[in-house]
Parts: sequence; structure tokens; C-alpha cells
Amino acid sequence: MSMTQQAAPAVGTPPAPGRDGRTRQRSLALRLLARPEVGVFLGAVAVLVFFLIAAPTVRQGNSMATVLYQSSTIGIMALPVALLMIGGEFDLSAGVAVITSALTASMLSFQLTVNVWTGVVVALIVSLGIGLFNGWMVVRTGLPSFLVTLGTFLILQGVNLAVTKLVTGNVATDDISDMDGFDQARKIFASSFDIGGVDVKITVVWWLVFAALATWVLLRTKYGNWIFAVGGNKESARAVGVPVNFTKITLFMTVGFGAWFVGMHNLFSFNTVQSGEGVGQELIYIAAAVIGGCLLTGGYGSAIGPVFGAFMFGMVNQGIVYAGWNPDWFKAFLGVMLLGAVLINLYVQRTATRR
Repeated sequence: MSMTQQAAPAVGTPPAPGRDGRTRQRSLALRLLARPEVGVFLGAVAVLVFFLIAAPTVRQGNSMATVLYQSSTIGIMALPVALLMIGGEFDLSAGVAVITSALTASMLSFQLTVNVWTGVVVALIVSLGIGLFNGWMVVRTGLPSFLVTLGTFLILQGVNLAVTKLVTGNVATDDISDMDGFDQARKIFASSFDIGGVDVKITVVWWLVFAALATWVLLRTKYGNWIFAVGGNKESARAVGVPVNFTKITLFMTVGFGAWFVGMHNLFSFNTVQSGEGVGQELIYIAAAVIGGCLLTGGYGSAIGPVFGAFMFGMVNQGIVYAGWNPDWFKAFLGVMLLGAVLINLYVQRTATRR
């Protein structure tokens, strides 16, 4: 047989589809599983089904509305925290910053006897200022955001307690429910509405609106591309013209905005604020983002994933109560459920990327 006759079959017969790993197309199912939010979605479904079986009360409309409310108060903050993590940074001051915002609005309004909207606006400026400070310190000094925001966390924790005691003589602020503008502000930040006899908190609506907005920003805007770029490799991003410092600072300010909004919800829900609260909440926000598919190293994640992550927290938090279990086991049970969700997420991602 000649050399030409031996080579002919190799030229005339292309490799069978799917046999060449370099050109193989993954199935639609595997491409969907590769999405960062799919793993946590499956985990959230598993948690929901578990409590629907273990706690029949969850099946009632009012119970599910309470679960969604608990989820929304976490989810509103988990969204900007997730964006910041995609951008490659952390904010450990997010929990106490919520209380700082509420304390600022409450004490300013009460002590100066002004319309509560004045306190709300000043609190927004303070919250954005905290985010600006954190972002500026990170980009200016090059220190890890973990260290910078840990320092901010300790500062705010001390200031919250010390200033509140100094101004009010107590660890809590005064009741502002009878002040001008309170009812209007409460309608925006802490009202509820009826759907088929079920009382739904307005924060659930805000949560979904913010999630949709964050998703649009990440997937449809130049700024969203900047977030992924600076989180993946900030030096490469800077080399192609991405404003790295601007992106990081504004992401920290976005966390400040979230802290302001949740702080206003707390204030107008309970009329007063305890100055020592908020400690530990930052870990809940970060955990919801991580469970939602955001990598600790940055450059990867979504806004939808943290929505399901926050839902898992709300479901576990209320599900234990509805199941009638000893609440002393809450943290342990929560840890088991969250670890299971992370393992499911990891398994799904590995399955999706396996050749």
C-alpha cells in the first residue's frame, strides 16, 4: 500500500463529533450547571422541601411571607456585598454600619427636633462616607480590605455605643414615632401590603427590585464588566483602561447605600435602635454571597445567587421556629445546612466543568 493510500482516510474522514475534547460542545444542561447561581438554587430548593416536610406550618401563606421578610433583610445587604466580592474585596464593617446609619437618623432627628427626613438624608451621607473611606483607604494604601474594614468595624462598634450613651444617656435611641415625617418614611422603608389575605413586607419588593437592578448592571453595563475585570486581575484591568480605583471605591459606597437602606428599615420598623446590634451580621451577608456562588478570590459570581443564599438563611431561621425545635441548636443546624449547600454548589460546578 502506498503512502498516499495510507494518508487518504485521515484526510477524508473527520473525527467523530464529541471525540475531540478541544472542539467538543458541552450540553445545555452542563452549561446551565456552570452558572454560579445554579448550585445554590438547588440547595435552596432542598432546604425548602426539607422544611415543608418537617414543619407543615411553613406551607401557610403568612409563614412563607415571614420567611421572605427575614430573607429580604439579609438579601438587601447581601447584594452589594456580593458585588464587592466579585470586585475582589470584603467589607467586615457592613453589619455595624447598618446600626450606625439608623442611630444617625434617629438621634439627629430627635435631638434637633427636625423632620425625620433630615435625619434620613444625613444618615445616607454618613453611610456613603463610610463606604468612601473604606474604598479610599484600600486603593490608597494597598492594604487588604479585610484589615481596613476590620478597623472600621471596631471604630463603628465603639462609636455606636459611646455616642449613643453620651447623647441619650442610654444604650438605645429615643422613640421617634410621633415626629414629623415618620409615617411617610415608614411607608417607604417598613410598610406592608396585603396579597390574598397575606401580609407582605415592602422589603421583599425592594429586595427583588435591587436584585434585578444588580443583575442588569453586572450583565448589561460597562460598569458590570469593570467589576468582573478588577476582581479577576486588577493590573490587567488597569492595563486595558478600566478605572480600577473608581470601581472599587464605588463598590464600597454601594455597600454603604445598602447599610443605609437596611438601617432605615430597622429604625422605622421598631421606632428605636439598640446601639450594640449589628455585630456578626457582616458574616451572614458574606456567607449569603459565598453560598450564592461568589468566589472569595473575586472575579466570579452573580446577583441572583445571593438572592437564593439569603432565602436559605431566612428559611432556616424561621423553619426551626415553625418546626418547634430547640432554638439553642439554631447555629449548629444552620452551619450544617450551609455547609451542605456549599458542597452541593461545589459538586455541581465540578460536574459542569468535567470533560
